[in-house]
Amino acid sequence: MANVPAGDHQAAMEVSDQLSASLKSIFAVAEAYPDLKADSEYTKLMEELTNTENKIAYSRQLYNSSVASFNLKIQSFPSNIVASIHHFKLSDYLEVPEEEKAAPKVSFDK
Repeated sequence: MANVPAGDHQAAMEVSDQLSASLKSIFAVAEAYPDLKADSEYTKLMEELTNTENKIAYSRQLYNSSVASFNLKIQSFPSNIVASIHHFKLSDYLEVPEEEKAAPKVSFDK
């Protein structure tokens, strides 16, 4: 995985988007090879990848909650006085890519 500086949230988001896209590619390959889906090692890998996707989604949500709280604090009295003294600025939210917002397509065809 790429090294991302601690303060570069946009770069971190881009890396997580790349990871999500890679995970989707792996899931798509499995759909094309039914024998692969039956393999126990592959099943373990898919569970781990699903857990990783869930952790990424949770981390985005936690970050955005923290940003909302921070932004509210630096705009509210009396903490806005301290924020202005120390030149705190509003933080940006991490955006979820549009393709991840779309509902997944489910097919029961054999």
